[in-house]
Amino acid sequence: MEDNKEKNLNEDLGQEDTTQKETQTEPQTEDKEQQTDAAQENTEQEQTADAAKEDADNKDDKSDKKKSFFGKKDNKLQDRVDELEDRVKRQMAEFENFRKRTDKEKTAMFETGAKSVIEKILPVVDNFERGLAGLSEEDKKQPFAEGMAMVYKQLMTELDKLEVKPIEAVGCEFDPNLHNAVMQVESDEYESGIIAQELQKGYTYRDTVVRHSMVAVVQ
Repeated sequence: MEDNKEKNLNEDLGQEDTTQKETQTEPQTEDKEQQTDAAQENTEQEQTADAAKEDADNKDDKSDKKKSFFGKKDNKLQDRVDELEDRVKRQMAEFENFRKRTDKEKTAMFETGAKSVIEKILPVVDNFERGLAGLSEEDKKQPFAEGMAMVYKQLMTELDKLEVKPIEAVGCEFDPNLHNAVMQVESDEYESGIIAQELQKGYTYRDTVVRHSMVAVVQ
């Protein structure tokens, strides 16, 4: 009887030990499963992060290449624009220089042509002056003489408008730039080096000598 009780007690203890072992084993299994799931989740997250990083790197590389391509293209375009602007500026400067040079040449040609015409008119003026100077006071009252005087006056007025001016001579100091001394004379009225007589009147055109005055200078 006692043996049966002891046997039953041992069986009960064995069952309790087994239950305890099973109870202890279940949490360990659950922990392992949780750890495995966490590891898999971490691995998936790492793979996702790596893929995202790789995509970002690829996008950055493409963006850099695109920027580099358009940057080079923009630089070439800007260089071309700068070259064309420089060429236009050069052509404009050349045209401006050409215009100034042409205007200067035209002015010089006009001045030369005007001077040539004036030189041809001056002998006519000289003849008028000689003709009027040779008239007596009585002849000057004649209609013909009065007509000559009026034509001479009109001619001198037009020459004055063209800036043709007679050169002052008598009583002035001799100036080789304006006067041409053809003789020397003695004079009680003027000092040495002063022009005592004008043999032919000289003229200037716009401050340029067209014809020098022919004069006699006191020695």
